[in-house]
Order: sequence, then C-alpha cells, then structure tokens
Amino acid sequence: MASREGRRRGHELVPLAVLISREMKNEKMERPSVRYGHSAQTRKGEDYFLVKTDCHRVPGNPSSTFSVFAIFDGHNGNAAAIYTREHLLNRVLSAVPRGLGREEWFQALPRALVAGFVKTDKEFQSRGMELWPSLVLVLFSNSYIDGFYLTLVFSMLIELPAGETSDTTATFVIVDAWTVTVASVGDSRCILDTQGGGITTLTVDHRLEDNVEERERVTASGGEVGRLSIAGGTEIGPLRCWPGGLCLSRSIGDMDVGEFIVPVPYVKQVKLSKAGGRLIIASDGIWDALSAEMAAKSCRGLPAELAARQLLRSRGLKDDTTCIVVDIIPPENPPPPSPLPKKPNKLRAFLFRSKSRDSANKLAKKLSAVGIVEELFEEGSAMLAERLGNDEWAGQTTSGIFTCGVCQVDLAPSEGISVHAGSIFSTSSKPWQGPFLCAGCRNKKDAMEGKRPSGVKVA
Repeated sequence: MASREGRRRGHELVPLAVLISREMKNEKMERPSVRYGHSAQTRKGEDYFLVKTDCHRVPGNPSSTFSVFAIFDGHNGNAAAIYTREHLLNRVLSAVPRGLGREEWFQALPRALVAGFVKTDKEFQSRGMELWPSLVLVLFSNSYIDGFYLTLVFSMLIELPAGETSDTTATFVIVDAWTVTVASVGDSRCILDTQGGGITTLTVDHRLEDNVEERERVTASGGEVGRLSIAGGTEIGPLRCWPGGLCLSRSIGDMDVGEFIVPVPYVKQVKLSKAGGRLIIASDGIWDALSAEMAAKSCRGLPAELAARQLLRSRGLKDDTTCIVVDIIPPENPPPPSPLPKKPNKLRAFLFRSKSRDSANKLAKKLSAVGIVEELFEEGSAMLAERLGNDEWAGQTTSGIFTCGVCQVDLAPSEGISVHAGSIFSTSSKPWQGPFLCAGCRNKKDAMEGKRPSGVKVA
C-alpha cells in the first residue's frame, strides 16, 4: 500500500524564470529547423495522422519548442484511431513531472509514453461500456418506442461496437532539437535516414507472423495463436490471435480480442549529429511494398512534401496508406571550424608514421561502429513493472500525495498498489516500492499479464 509517512519529496515546482534560464544555457541557440510533408491514400478511411509543431516544454519559451508527428492505422473501424489522435498527446504530457530541465525531461519521456499509451487504451475501452446504462434506461423507461427513441437506440448500438472492437496502431514521434523519441505499437514504422546514408529503424513490428517473442508472450498470457482455418482444415493467411483474429500483438483498442493484446509501446530515443537527418513515418502499406532502404533512396534529394508524395507512388499499395516525411535540418550558420593543427615535425612524422596510421585506422573503425546516431534509450518489454521503473518515490506530488503511475489520479494512503506486487490475489512482496497503481490500472495490468480473465474486475 502507498504510504506517505517518511517519504522524500518528489519533483519540486521550479520558477518559470529559472527554467527559461536553464533552457537558454542548454540550447546555445543551435537548434535545427524542422520541415515536414504529408501524403495519404484513402480506401477505407481508417488511417489518421497528427502533426503539431508548437509544443513547449517550458510555457512561453521558444527555445523549448518540440514537434510531434504520429500515424494511427485503424482496423475494424476508425473509432480507436480518432480517439487516440485526439487524446494520446495530452495523456503523455500529463505523465511528465513538472519542473524538469531539458535532460531530465528526455529521461522522463519513455516512462511517460508508456503511461500515456496505456491510459489512452484504458479510457477508450471504457467508452463502450459506459453506453450500456443509457441504452437500458431508454429501453425500459418507454413503453412505446417512437421514431425518435428508435433513432437514439440505433445510434447507440452503432457506436457501441466501434468502441469495443476497433483498434489502431500508433507510431508517435517527438522531435526536440537533435533528439528524436519514438513510441510505437503495431506495424506502422519510423525510419531515420541520416546525411551519411545510414538508415536506422526506430520501431519494432508487433506482427505475430514475424515476432517470436510476442507470440510466446501472447500464448503465455492466455491467447491462442494460429492461422485462419477454412473448409477441410486448410490453414491460410498470416498468424492471428484468437479470439478476434488480429494479426498484431500490440495495439490500442481491441477489447473483444483480449487484453493480452497490449498497448505498451516499444520506445527508442536517439540523438542525431549536427548533420541532421530525415524521418519517414508510414503505415504498413508502405512497408509491405518497400524495404527501409528502398523507401529512403526513392525520395532522397526531394523536399519533404514531394518525398511523401513520391513514396505513395510506389507500386503495390492496396490499403489505406499514410506517410509523413520529417527533415531535421542544421542551422544556416554552422558552428566555427576547429583550430588548424600545428605544423608537424617531419622527422617525428617519419619515425612514427606507421603507429599514427594504425591509430587513425582504429579511430576510423570506432567512429564507423558508433555511427553518427547516438542511442540514448531503447526498451520493448510488455511488462508494466519493467517499463514504469523501480523508483520508490515515483508518483509523489509536492504535497506528499501519491498518484497512479498510469492515469495520474490521486491515491489515498491506503489505495495505491505497487506495480511490482505479485498477482492481485497474492500478498505483495514489495508494498513500499513505487510506482503505485490505482485499482483500475492494477486490474488492467493483471489482465494484460494473464493473471485474471479479461473483463473481470477485482474490488
């Protein structure tokens, strides 16, 4: 249980002037410019995207601006994709503690992304269930159902399945100066094409057909994985999760499939060199037709808008397809060059030239191995206990009140349940260690891990 006694203080609120001063010192006014282009091909109307270039870590400080780009590829309707587009960003930002400096903010993002994805999924799935009381009230409070009430009931029935059964992939990209953070569930991808020609994949596909670890996780959590069986027992198509027949192991929505289809995202954070680079974010239609290398090469040299259009000209695009191209461009005034080296001593150079050549070759190999993209963070576990961390003081506000590590609701001293506790039916071995979860988020965690049947709530 979460107790406030003896707890240290959490993140303190820092005066706005102090935060702005820190930002100005850190940035040194060498921020790259960000340009983007978007293109889409619509067949079913289930793909949606988000572009927001005016977000701020520190309100009122232009040097703290960051951009968000995201693609949501809906299935079995567009309700999940629309809801996620409208709410995911706010859920992520609300999970970031206040008063953080720039580096602390980057470090807090992976946990906030996990919390934001899970909270969005939880809220979306609850929408369908909330319609039932209203529907029952309409039916039983009217002995005669006239045309108005029939229309009302019909509209509820139309909305209810969408809230329960639709789902969406989510590839969510935050660009803050030279740092790129990507969180993803499903099979929409994001790749980075650097100026040196190197291509880095910043996402992982959660297709059951291609991901052995995800197949093992789903079956261990109570799901069944197999192909569609037709007359005569012949199996066709890709591997799917049953019930429901979904090809993905992670998404937002899909209440009818089972909560072992989790919304916990794979997260990767990298830092670009001052040469910048290009991001290509696209739904699976692009990647079914093109490899990462082919996609990057097909649009090199084109501005972002034309590059996005060029990618949608690829042959073999059959489904809804959405593409966003983001160019991270170095500032116009590059930093001053390094001082010229001193004139070498010819005799010394002759005597030690072989050693110098060997050292240069070793250095070149090291630089080649490291590349020009620095990896800051990577984690793909589906377990909330691993993703939310082991911080004993996580979720504590400045007033001493603890909040849920997922939905940020305030917890009374006797309410919080450690994310590291065992099954809700067992006694916690670490009741003092945060983050803590409210009862609703703990129920969801247990369902995602197969510790209770999906839809069964424990008081």
